Amino acid sequence: MFKGLTSAALAAIMLAGGTAAAFAEAHDAEFMLRATANSNENDEDYDGLVVFKNYVEQASNGRIGVEMFIGTQLCSNGAECMQGVADGSIDVYVSTSGGTSGIFPFVQVLDLPYLMADDRIAEEVLANDSAFTDTMQQMVRDGSGDAIRLMTIGNTGGWRNFANTKRRVETPSDLEGLKIRTVVADLPQELVKALGASPTPIPWPELFTSFQTGVVEGSKNGITDIMGMKFPDAGLQYVTLDGHAYMGALWFMNNARFMEMPEDLRRVVVDGFYQLQQATFASPKRKSIQAYQEFQDGGGDLYVPTPEQKEMFKEAAQPVYEWFQENVDGGAEAFEAMTAAVKTAEERIDASRANELQ
Repeated sequence: MFKGLTSAALAAIMLAGGTAAAFAEAHDAEFMLRATANSNENDEDYDGLVVFKNYVEQASNGRIGVEMFIGTQLCSNGAECMQGVADGSIDVYVSTSGGTSGIFPFVQVLDLPYLMADDRIAEEVLANDSAFTDTMQQMVRDGSGDAIRLMTIGNTGGWRNFANTKRRVETPSDLEGLKIRTVVADLPQELVKALGASPTPIPWPELFTSFQTGVVEGSKNGITDIMGMKFPDAGLQYVTLDGHAYMGALWFMNNARFMEMPEDLRRVVVDGFYQLQQATFASPKRKSIQAYQEFQDGGGDLYVPTPEQKEMFKEAAQPVYEWFQENVDGGAEAFEAMTAAVKTAEERIDASRANELQ
């Protein structure tokens, strides 16, 4: 596998975080993949890309190289990055549903609140061989004229929870009147309105200052993002673990680039995305332990709703399901696929638990 390299030279490249280009050049790579994530090296997206790069380069015996671009080196926002994937200037790109909803509105199904109860359900629903993922993959190919493939759906930050600078939130009524930061996408704004708060779209880089100045009083984020951005220093001191949405990460690839590879290398890429997905499923679980501890050590108020209170949140959010199916292109099909997959996962997991308890 490592023909032409001494073990010491290989170790030096890997230890130093040598670029994919260096590895691929050493192995005369037939295919170089340009992969980008608009995040940073502390993010789950970065963790996933490192695993993907390592796997495909080694499993292909150096025939595939992966060049990683973290941040905004290749593109600065979802629309620009997705255009790059479509025209082939970018081979691999990861985005939240909000980042690509302008192109594929139906991916907002991942933001529908309170559909998936926990990690075990979410990971089964989003598995690469699930009926839901199959549906989403076909809808992306159809919606892009076969230019873009959805390779896998991972995680980028655990679960979205409500956090704010003003007070503890135990029930939906406690959110009333709060200015909650959302992305520009319609669905999260509809959710915030359904719960009685005021949706306020703010660009991510401006959020810290917006908390400080009172432009917004709350957000919908995972704890690793909250602590990574030091939002408690800006006054964010209340987090309610309502877990309203699993923070799905959509990994896209240029379809022509994928299909030009021989079948054996396409298999390597597909398996590489599976490895990536598993890494991003695991990463937030480990990182959140320390993040929650740091939040509380800094005086943060962490509240876990009772089952009855969580049901109140779910009931208050019901209008969002109807809005999504009626107003989002492809929404009805995506919603049906999601809810059917959730039901199947719940039944299978309940049966598995019952068997293990015997």
